Amino acid sequence: MADNSAAARAGRKKVSDKALKKSFHNWIYGNLTCFSQEHMQTFGYLVSMLPIVEDLYETHDEQVRALKTYSAFFNTEPQIGTMIVGVTVGLEEARANGDPIDDETINGIRAGLMGPLAGLGDSLIVGTLIPIILGISLGLSNGGSIVGPIFYIVVWNVLMYLGMHLAYFRGYEMGGKAVEALVGPNATAIRDSIVMVGTMVIGAVAATWISIETVLPLPGDSTLQKTFDGIYPKLLPLLFTLFCWWLMAKKKINPIVVMLILVVIAFLGVLVGFFNPGLSY
Repeated sequence: MADNSAAARAGRKKVSDKALKKSFHNWIYGNLTCFSQEHMQTFGYLVSMLPIVEDLYETHDEQVRALKTYSAFFNTEPQIGTMIVGVTVGLEEARANGDPIDDETINGIRAGLMGPLAGLGDSLIVGTLIPIILGISLGLSNGGSIVGPIFYIVVWNVLMYLGMHLAYFRGYEMGGKAVEALVGPNATAIRDSIVMVGTMVIGAVAATWISIETVLPLPGDSTLQKTFDGIYPKLLPLLFTLFCWWLMAKKKINPIVVMLILVVIAFLGVLVGFFNPGLSY
């Protein structure tokens, strides 16, 4: 029986390394192929699955039938969502070997994962990682240095490539279990820790780069700014940062409108003598 099982495993179809690599690169560079509001990343998904289907199925009819599975609507965060592509590659491989997996099963998993992973990716990648890298890049760009943009381009592309590579192949190897590490209940502490680190970095960036001071005089040859510095240094940058956050997060005001509001505040502040028009902010 053991020999028969080994023979059965040896006779199973397996996606080649060449097809896996091509599929991964098709996704990483083409996940937004023919992007539209109607289809979103559907065609990018099809492009990434094409090498897999061609590798697993010999006849044209079989390939067409398999690819129709991936013509359904798909949209997620591209980096974290790479895991979904890897998982479905594993499912497609199992289906090609006769396992009881149909279109409904694959599309059900895709639809069930693309929402949670999109939310996770938006918060960790777009809302945390990218602002952290940008914050460091801004610091390196002080004085017009080209080091800042070079740092961002190199670091982002390296982290993006390695992260997507890990997600794709871990998804392929582990199947649906790989997703538990990101959306399961045990991942809450990890996600909270990452968000906290990102919040600390953003706070440090705000304190370093937002320079707001007042020249409003006070009795006794002092200024309001000196009083603020003695009680709470960087108080005005903190208040303006929280004010902008409140406008955008709570009042849902467009960032462009927020910038116009800040321009009006700065203009009125100069008129009443609260700000010094000669200061460089």
